[in-house]
Amino acid sequence: MPQVGFIRSKNEIKFLILYIAERLLEPVPYEVMQDLTLSCDGAIEFFDFSECLGYLVQTEHLTLSDDGLYGITEKGLFNGRATMTEIPYSVRLRADDLVAKQNQRIKRKRQVQVTTHGQSNGNTVVTLRFNDDYGLTLWRMDVAVPDEKHVKKLRKRFEQDAEKIYSEVISILFQEEKTDEGSENE
Repeated sequence: MPQVGFIRSKNEIKFLILYIAERLLEPVPYEVMQDLTLSCDGAIEFFDFSECLGYLVQTEHLTLSDDGLYGITEKGLFNGRATMTEIPYSVRLRADDLVAKQNQRIKRKRQVQVTTHGQSNGNTVVTLRFNDDYGLTLWRMDVAVPDEKHVKKLRKRFEQDAEKIYSEVISILFQEEKTDEGSENE
């Protein structure tokens, strides 16, 4: 039994996909586009979504990159803006909320970056990078770890607590020094 929803036609699904794609900060994989679209309205069927997404790529409203990311084109922007009022207001509100959450994840991914590369001695160097909203590196640290277990632990901890780690390191670096007698030096 189909769920209750406001989206009734494949054209409305296409309009919704364009509406979502326009508001995303960057191209996203199929699964993200699917989740965002299907979560906006309970009446959208998976196969209808899939067909509409493929159609929008075929008609050059969306691009599909070699690494599987969907992004909007100028044609998609133009037509999406012209048809957005065809999407029920409540569905647009839901889409805006879902896209805002996705954009927060995108921003976080841009700000907190962890990369690895092996060394000839068998260790792995984990590069921890914390960027500002404009992509400028605020802090970078390279840590040599002995095995994949430590790489995973370091990655997880930094991705969860990058702001706290950065703040604590900066706080330590800018603490006033104490001399032997306990007085502060500048």
